Amino acid sequence: MTSKKKDIKWPEGPVKLSDEDFDAFVKDHPKVVVDCWADWCGPCRKLGPVIKELAGAHKGEIAFGKLDVDENDKVSDRYGVRGIPTLLVFQDGEHVDTLVGYRGRSELEKELLEEFGNGGDGQ
Repeated sequence: MTSKKKDIKWPEGPVKLSDEDFDAFVKDHPKVVVDCWADWCGPCRKLGPVIKELAGAHKGEIAFGKLDVDENDKVSDRYGVRGIPTLLVFQDGEHVDTLVGYRGRSELEKELLEEFGNGGDGQ
Protein backbone atom coordinates (compact mmCIF):
# COMPACT_ATOMS: atom_id res chain seq x y z
CA MET A 1 0.00 0.00 0.00
CA THR A 2 1.32 3.44 -0.86
CA SER A 3 1.53 6.35 1.54
CA LYS A 4 -0.83 8.42 -0.62
CA LYS A 5 -4.37 8.36 0.67
CA LYS A 6 -7.42 8.53 -1.55
CA ASP A 7 -10.41 10.73 -0.79
CA ILE A 8 -8.56 13.10 1.52
CA LYS A 9 -10.59 16.12 2.52
CA TRP A 10 -8.07 18.95 2.23
CA PRO A 11 -8.79 22.04 4.32
CA GLU A 12 -9.21 25.41 2.65
CA GLY A 13 -6.77 27.01 5.09
CA PRO A 14 -5.14 26.41 8.45
CA VAL A 15 -7.35 24.35 10.77
CA LYS A 16 -7.76 25.30 14.42
CA LEU A 17 -6.71 22.19 16.36
CA SER A 18 -7.14 21.07 19.94
CA ASP A 19 -5.69 18.34 22.13
CA GLU A 20 -8.77 16.28 21.27
CA ASP A 21 -8.62 16.41 17.45
CA PHE A 22 -4.87 16.78 16.86
CA ASP A 23 -4.05 13.07 16.36
CA ALA A 24 -6.91 12.51 13.91
CA PHE A 25 -5.85 15.53 11.84
CA VAL A 26 -2.26 14.27 11.62
CA LYS A 27 -3.39 10.75 10.67
CA ASP A 28 -5.89 11.98 8.07
CA HIS A 29 -3.31 13.84 5.94
CA PRO A 30 -0.04 12.51 4.50
CA LYS A 31 1.83 15.81 4.99
CA VAL A 32 1.04 18.05 7.95
CA VAL A 33 2.49 21.21 9.47
CA VAL A 34 1.12 22.36 12.83
CA ASP A 35 1.81 25.91 13.97
CA CYS A 36 2.08 25.96 17.78
CA TRP A 37 1.34 29.51 18.85
CA ALA A 38 -0.21 31.83 21.42
CA ASP A 39 -2.14 35.07 21.02
CA TRP A 40 0.31 37.08 23.15
CA CYS A 41 3.34 36.01 21.04
CA GLY A 42 4.45 38.71 18.57
CA PRO A 43 6.45 36.39 16.28
CA CYS A 44 3.48 33.99 16.28
CA ARG A 45 1.16 36.73 15.07
CA LYS A 46 3.70 37.60 12.37
CA LEU A 47 3.91 33.96 11.26
CA GLY A 48 0.12 33.55 11.07
CA PRO A 49 -0.32 35.18 7.64
CA VAL A 50 2.64 33.18 6.29
CA ILE A 51 0.99 29.93 7.38
CA LYS A 52 -2.30 31.05 5.80
CA GLU A 53 -0.56 31.84 2.48
CA LEU A 54 1.27 28.50 2.45
CA ALA A 55 -1.94 26.63 3.26
CA GLY A 56 -3.58 28.20 0.22
CA ALA A 57 -0.58 27.68 -2.04
CA HIS A 58 -0.18 24.02 -1.09
CA LYS A 59 -3.81 22.92 -0.72
CA GLY A 60 -4.00 19.29 -1.73
CA GLU A 61 -0.33 18.74 -0.85
CA ILE A 62 0.18 19.85 2.76
CA ALA A 63 -2.42 20.27 5.51
CA PHE A 64 -1.75 23.13 7.94
CA GLY A 65 -3.06 23.30 11.48
CA LYS A 66 -2.86 25.85 14.28
CA LEU A 67 -2.61 24.81 17.93
CA ASP A 68 -2.94 27.41 20.68
CA VAL A 69 -0.46 26.16 23.29
CA ASP A 70 -2.15 28.10 26.10
CA GLU A 71 -5.37 26.14 25.55
CA ASN A 72 -3.84 22.78 24.54
CA ASP A 73 -0.98 21.78 26.80
CA LYS A 74 -1.15 18.00 26.22
CA VAL A 75 0.07 18.12 22.63
CA SER A 76 2.64 20.81 23.32
CA ASP A 77 4.00 18.80 26.27
CA ARG A 78 4.08 15.58 24.22
CA TYR A 79 6.24 17.20 21.53
CA GLY A 80 8.39 19.25 23.91
CA VAL A 81 7.23 22.65 22.70
CA ARG A 82 9.16 25.11 24.91
CA GLY A 83 9.37 28.17 22.67
CA ILE A 84 6.94 29.60 20.16
CA PRO A 85 6.31 29.81 17.35
CA THR A 86 7.09 26.13 16.84
CA LEU A 87 6.13 24.18 13.75
CA LEU A 88 5.62 20.44 14.12
CA VAL A 89 6.13 18.61 10.82
CA PHE A 90 4.54 15.22 10.14
CA GLN A 91 4.72 12.84 7.22
CA ASP A 92 2.45 9.78 7.03
CA GLY A 93 1.48 10.26 10.67
CA GLU A 94 5.07 10.35 11.92
CA HIS A 95 6.70 13.40 13.54
CA VAL A 96 9.68 14.15 11.29
CA ASP A 97 10.85 17.61 12.35
CA THR A 98 10.37 20.55 14.67
CA LEU A 99 11.09 24.09 13.49
CA VAL A 100 11.37 26.79 16.15
CA GLY A 101 11.16 30.51 15.50
CA TYR A 102 9.82 32.85 12.86
CA ARG A 103 10.68 32.35 9.18
CA GLY A 104 9.52 34.32 6.19
CA ARG A 105 7.43 32.65 3.51
CA SER A 106 10.18 31.83 1.01
CA GLU A 107 12.53 30.40 3.64
CA LEU A 108 9.81 28.36 5.33
CA GLU A 109 8.37 27.10 2.06
CA LYS A 110 11.82 25.96 0.90
CA GLU A 111 12.46 24.15 4.21
CA LEU A 112 9.11 22.39 4.14
CA LEU A 113 9.39 21.28 0.52
CA GLU A 114 12.86 19.91 1.22
CA GLU A 115 11.55 18.16 4.34
CA PHE A 116 8.74 16.55 2.39
CA GLY A 117 11.09 15.59 -0.44
CA ASN A 118 9.53 17.51 -3.29
CA GLY A 119 10.28 20.61 -5.23
CA GLY A 120 6.76 21.97 -5.02
CA ASP A 121 5.30 19.90 -7.85
CA GLY A 122 2.78 18.18 -5.60
CA GLN A 123 4.42 14.77 -5.94
